[in-house]
Amino acid sequence: MNQGWRMRITHRTWFQYDGKAATSYNEARMSPRSEGRQSVLDARVEIQPAAWLYKYEDYWGSVVTAFDLQEAHESLTVVASALVETMPSAPVTPDGPSWNDLENEDRWHEYLLPTPRTALDEELTALALEIKGAHDGPQAAALAACELVQSEVEYQPGSTGVQTDAVHAWRQRSGVCQDISHLVVGLLRGMGTPAKYVSGYMHPHPDGPVGEDVAGQSHAWVEWWSGTGWTGYDPTNGAPIQPRHVAVGRGREYGDVPPLKGVYSGPPSANQGVEVRITRLR
Repeated sequence: MNQGWRMRITHRTWFQYDGKAATSYNEARMSPRSEGRQSVLDARVEIQPAAWLYKYEDYWGSVVTAFDLQEAHESLTVVASALVETMPSAPVTPDGPSWNDLENEDRWHEYLLPTPRTALDEELTALALEIKGAHDGPQAAALAACELVQSEVEYQPGSTGVQTDAVHAWRQRSGVCQDISHLVVGLLRGMGTPAKYVSGYMHPHPDGPVGEDVAGQSHAWVEWWSGTGWTGYDPTNGAPIQPRHVAVGRGREYGDVPPLKGVYSGPPSANQGVEVRITRLR
């Protein structure tokens, strides 16, 4: 039976300036791409005021929409929309290659290096090695790391910010999906397992009703290299990637895949906001 979903996703970000901004230079990473478990039927980014758009694929494989505004403007609105079909990922089991098999891999060196948000302290480094020593292979150890973080770190919106790192989230035992994913990525790398940070969208209901427009979520999860392929897993929800997940960007951490970043010349932003809406169509 086909267990796939079709979803329409709209991601709207807006800024209202306290006066007129003179110029603005931006990059949006809000557009999913077709890959193994998802097919993108349509994806577009619209800017108000109107701007010339330039699309390219960055070093990590994310679709980037770059644009700039050279005329004075009092507000900026970016709306990314996509129509995507998704399928469940393959079952995630603890079976797989041994640690020796993984040690012979040298293709994913960049996904083994610490970054500002995934670097470990002495306590977490020791914890990573403890988990590794308790399991025969990277797949089982990765699942154990995900289970541990989910049990120890409470999902608590508002408890952290975009600059929060894994050590801080672990010490306060709370965070959001970004922090939980950074922490798991750090532990995996501490074991010697290449790991990616994945950004995307998630329908809030596992069995989302068809035709209902709901407030969606920007979400984050992880992928690790087990020796034979990349395994995706959502440590915040303690589950493999499901049809309600839509991947957008991959990188070493959040800093590689922010949905929108840019610089502008002008007064401070007096008002800004983000809204994600998702409709399951089938």
